[in-house]
Amino acid sequence: MASTIFIGAEEGGANRQEFELSRANRHGLIAGATGTGKTVTLQGLIEGFSQAGVACFVADVKGDLAGLGMPGSADSKLDAPFRQRAGEIGYADWQYRGYPVQLWDLFGVQGHPVRTTVSEMGPVLLGRLMNLNDVQEGVLNIAFRLADEEGLLLLDLDDLQSMLVETGKRAEELTLQYGNVSKQSVGAIQRSLLQLRSQGGEHIFGEPAIDLRDFLGTDDSGLGLVNVLAADRLMQSPRLYSTFLLWLLSELFEQLPEVGDQPAPKLCFFFDEAHLLFTDASPALLEKIEQVVRLIRSKGVGVYFITQNPIDIPDTVAGQLGNRVQHKLNAFTPRDERAVKSAADTFRPNPDVDVASAITQLKVGEALVSLLLPDGSPSPVQRILIKPPSSRVGPLAPMERSTLVGSDAVGAKYDSQVDRESAHEILAGRTEAAAQAQAAADAKVVTEKEEAKRAREAAKPSMTDKIITSATRAAASSIGRQIGTTILRGILGGLRRGR
Repeated sequence: MASTIFIGAEEGGANRQEFELSRANRHGLIAGATGTGKTVTLQGLIEGFSQAGVACFVADVKGDLAGLGMPGSADSKLDAPFRQRAGEIGYADWQYRGYPVQLWDLFGVQGHPVRTTVSEMGPVLLGRLMNLNDVQEGVLNIAFRLADEEGLLLLDLDDLQSMLVETGKRAEELTLQYGNVSKQSVGAIQRSLLQLRSQGGEHIFGEPAIDLRDFLGTDDSGLGLVNVLAADRLMQSPRLYSTFLLWLLSELFEQLPEVGDQPAPKLCFFFDEAHLLFTDASPALLEKIEQVVRLIRSKGVGVYFITQNPIDIPDTVAGQLGNRVQHKLNAFTPRDERAVKSAADTFRPNPDVDVASAITQLKVGEALVSLLLPDGSPSPVQRILIKPPSSRVGPLAPMERSTLVGSDAVGAKYDSQVDRESAHEILAGRTEAAAQAQAAADAKVVTEKEEAKRAREAAKPSMTDKIITSATRAAASSIGRQIGTTILRGILGGLRRGR
């Protein structure tokens, strides 16, 4: 197997640029204005990795990278310019062919569903996903802590919503234990959660969660698997797009074993529209991104950022990107001028190339390239023509997409979602049990009251008894009065007779 990937050369075949596979885990950058050839460069690079047996993962923002699964066609309007380009740079091995593509889609429409669990994503990335402030993120952390302590699985958004309700109910208790938990903050998180659902975020979370080993490996012919994530619809929610890819990168870092420097990487990860990853990122998140990019190379993973403007990448991350392909940049604004100067300053100088001038003069399909040499040092910048791709440059037809999805090694593993017992069901069960217990207690109180009332009623004399008692009392009173009168008369009569 070859140890390098051919990138391109000057017209006539001079200064061939070869990508060292042993340095591919040192990451890279593909930059350039819209329409300058970044996608073709990216496609050719992925093809080279696949031919070398290296698996790739790429987000397909415009919908045309899925064409990697089909060979290019002599009937295409690009056939003539591609053949001309191959001849100009002496690319004698160029021929049309397809590659082993696995299609993925967060929404499960254009490929296999990709899911993770709420617990696996964690509160930091969820906080970014829902655009929470520091206070709200702190409350979210407490909700996660409570779930861990009580053994409650957070698998999907229903689980998270139920956990937040539980956190709000126990706000007073949790405030004493962890810090202030206000119902206002819980309510704000719930509103953000509702907005996340409206953006399609609920499709991310659930089971079966993605097994990252399905991204790795080769097909039967030894070609590296090419994993293409449909991102055209996902791009309508930029925060969802960038957070999901960052989570995926973080999971690769967490799960893959340390392998150090290898003859070739296990996986190359391509992050298109990379500026979205850093837009509005908190210092803590930027630190996490920098850490992952810096350390993931020891796991055998190379990370490549594709963006329009190189200054979109923070310096702390850009400093980790040793392999660079720079297409044309415009210099219409002061910011553009700063980008041109910044890009020119990052290349190793070449006395034969005026980088600052060349960047604004490059033709479509032409680029400035500096790649890491076997000893790890960057090569002097060269102005070259990028090789033409072998696969189709363009989208797949729906029938072609269905065929690829149905015939790959993934099969139906992720097609049916599983909903096992987790926080939502357990907390709902607790609520129902508490409601039943309360209903039973209320019924018991009612029963006791009714029994007490019946006892009081039973203890009261009946109406007949009242009548008899009343009559008896009246008769006794009458008799008493008669006896009293008789006695009084007798006494008075005796007195009279005495006189």
